[in-house]
Amino acid sequence: MTLRIGNASGFYGDRFDAMREMLTGGELDVLTGDYLAELTMLILGRDRLKDPAAGYARTFLRQLEECLGLAHERGVRIVTNAGGLNPAGLADAVRRLADRLGIPVRVAHVAGDDLTAAHPGSLAAHAYLGGFGITQCLRAGADVVVTGRVTDAALVTGPAAAHFGWSETEYDRLAGAVVAGHVLECGAQATGGNYAFFRDGDARRPGFPLAELHEDGSCVITKHPGTGGFVDVGTVTAQLLYETAGARYAGPDVTARLDTVRLSQDGPDRVRIEGVRGEAPPPTLKVGLNRLGGFRNEVVFVLTGLDIEAKAALVREQLEPALGKVADVRWELARTDRPDAQTEETASALLRLVVRDPDQGAVGRVLSGAAVELALASYPGFHVLAPPGKGSPYGVFEDVYVPHGSVDHVAVLHDGRRIPVPPAHDTAVLDAVPQPSLPRPPEPGPTRRAPLGLVAGARSGDKGGNANVGVWARTDDAWRWLAHELTADRFRELIPESRELTVVRHVLPNLRALNFVVEGILGAGVAAQHRFDPQAKALGEWLRSRHLEIPEALL
Repeated sequence: MTLRIGNASGFYGDRFDAMREMLTGGELDVLTGDYLAELTMLILGRDRLKDPAAGYARTFLRQLEECLGLAHERGVRIVTNAGGLNPAGLADAVRRLADRLGIPVRVAHVAGDDLTAAHPGSLAAHAYLGGFGITQCLRAGADVVVTGRVTDAALVTGPAAAHFGWSETEYDRLAGAVVAGHVLECGAQATGGNYAFFRDGDARRPGFPLAELHEDGSCVITKHPGTGGFVDVGTVTAQLLYETAGARYAGPDVTARLDTVRLSQDGPDRVRIEGVRGEAPPPTLKVGLNRLGGFRNEVVFVLTGLDIEAKAALVREQLEPALGKVADVRWELARTDRPDAQTEETASALLRLVVRDPDQGAVGRVLSGAAVELALASYPGFHVLAPPGKGSPYGVFEDVYVPHGSVDHVAVLHDGRRIPVPPAHDTAVLDAVPQPSLPRPPEPGPTRRAPLGLVAGARSGDKGGNANVGVWARTDDAWRWLAHELTADRFRELIPESRELTVVRHVLPNLRALNFVVEGILGAGVAAQHRFDPQAKALGEWLRSRHLEIPEALL
């Protein structure tokens, strides 16, 4: 008995027609959509300030207007976290839409994640719930289930538990579904999107992934026939490493052991995942807190031709009097210029100024006035990419933890009944897994200085203020070298930004992978825009571009 679960959204703003593509491209039992991220919760929180009836992903409703009839005709159930901060409101909107279209569907939702009232000063505070509220809704006959802040993998574990009749303590099966859910959650990232070795296949318009999930928790990751992109062990490995850390991947229902995952190619565009072991979940639930941190502004000065450093120094000295009372001032000079350049653009460097302060006035008119007044009184060739504005609000994200029992997890069924979802039956403190043995190192031989990316893939992302960088080898020989060469200290050498930070290395031999967590590199999270790449999306590609001595046998 196989459950076919597809994904049609990896974030709020993903490809609009993906829902139709997934419903018409092949067989499905359940279609999921992931619309939430740390930044999305802040955006929805600001929407709710303007309109208390808002707070959900409106795109989902527009997609459903085109596709609800298709889903009903094909018997495909839809499960989504598009409810955001207002799942009850979205569920009501779906009912009104269905009535208007004349489509008889049963709509349920999951409640209990909103803890904003318990955290004064936060714009949005939401617990990451598990999948058993979804399970209750589906077991009661729901055709559409809307949630707020559940874990991304819950969109798969909930339907799987409902379909196969799993209990709350079947940890190995649940862990297999968590791994499948983690692979699906970011949509086309599992089918060649954002992939280090994107030239291995046709990555122009990747299709969306689906999982053929089995009763024992194993699955096959694939995609509909004829859709773009590709699915292989590498694309699945990359997504498994995305925004994870060590061997224990904790969730509210189960802790999945990523060090037990086994991947194998099961045919063209098919990767089998098996062997996943699970453990009792930790005794606490993660709560994501979003609050407004103040106001920010920025201006990028273009420095062209000769004397780049001196030009940068001049404009900094000219602006310092206007910036004296600003709480946070950051300058970054990007030397994108080339000597004797063929175009003006390639002869230019970029000097970026970012300011933050609790007072909008301190980063608004004060900065914009001072910068604009330099137009005829600064370095030769003075111009900016765009004039600074009045300053915009920025957010701060942090996570806290609460006991399972402090959250009222409730399944609100299509007929209005409210079914409480009990907290985890058993829990286990989340201890670190002992570091596994490394493979024997390669035999000494000639080396050549070359980019790491010639022999290793990488994918990186954000978790609050931390970044993770997953690095994997595609052959056993490359793994033997990578496991010994790319230590935490070598990582710090290659990524200078991390030299003063804590870098933790996790070893995952089954995946021939290393996962690095760089603590604090993203400051207060993506909404604070602490660095040039605020979500660390390209940190892994920067690492792959760095040169080191690589055995010639691997090149």
